[in-house]
Amino acid sequence: MEGINRKTQILNILAKSVRKTVLEAEDGFDGLQEVRLRIGQPLRIVVQGTERELQRNGHSHIVTKEEIRETMDYISRYSPYAYENELRQGFLTIEGGHRVGVAGKVIMEQEKVKNIQYISSVNIRVSHEVIGCADALLPYITKNKQVCHTLIISPPCCGKTTLIRDLVRQISDGSQYVKGCSVGVVDERSELGGCYLGIAQNHLGTRTDILDCCPKADGMIMLIRSMAPQVIAVDEIGTSEDIHAVEYAMQCGCKLIASVHGLDMDEASRKPVLGDLIKRRMFERYVVLGNGEHPGEIRGIYDERGSLLCRG
Repeated sequence: MEGINRKTQILNILAKSVRKTVLEAEDGFDGLQEVRLRIGQPLRIVVQGTERELQRNGHSHIVTKEEIRETMDYISRYSPYAYENELRQGFLTIEGGHRVGVAGKVIMEQEKVKNIQYISSVNIRVSHEVIGCADALLPYITKNKQVCHTLIISPPCCGKTTLIRDLVRQISDGSQYVKGCSVGVVDERSELGGCYLGIAQNHLGTRTDILDCCPKADGMIMLIRSMAPQVIAVDEIGTSEDIHAVEYAMQCGCKLIASVHGLDMDEASRKPVLGDLIKRRMFERYVVLGNGEHPGEIRGIYDERGSLLCRG
């Protein structure tokens, strides 16, 4: 049933001619990850990591300005101004937690992005949850049924967001390794919860509170002051403000689940500000991900001293 709903959610926002072409694709909808539309360029989809150029009447389906406009009308429900705040970030989140990235003419105001107009490219990323993908990790990042401060280090597109999402669900609901507890999620780019109209479309557990589209540094402090979380989860910390907020949360007694882009512990240790937290052994566990067949494939798990606990 979930697969049918996901299919309907994606098809409903595509221009009718694009919808027809996608439906006629040989593999149908199984394994669909992305639908990419660019004005004047072939319609392309990504299925199980492989890009395909779609055909219509024996020729490449070349995307038109009208198809982009019709697709954006469906996405915004004919009210683009209602989604202006989201568009300035370069994406929208639709029902089902699917993410729609856009590119076009950027409108600036007081040196900040105000909006994106004359949209020329649309990238629809199909939301996928992998329930249970954090099962193998939980025994290593918990002690006495409590979560350890954990930093996940990963190159792009290695499943760290998928992994954090399942970790949050299991920590929130509880399992044989961890007692269920209140989790605060700062979801700056709507990737963890995939919120639509304020409601999470992904399963993040029964004790989870989400600040959607909120800057990470501000959100961590807001959650501590208002929701009293026992665990805070954030994806892709990077700025000095993010890392100072992580340290503040730790000092307030919250356990942290965070991620950062990097190839290994050495690279993470060389990052400004973050490297200082690592040298001071603020994190109790480090999880290094790599490219593999499955989302969140683990290369190694390390303790606060950098000693290897488990090799993937």
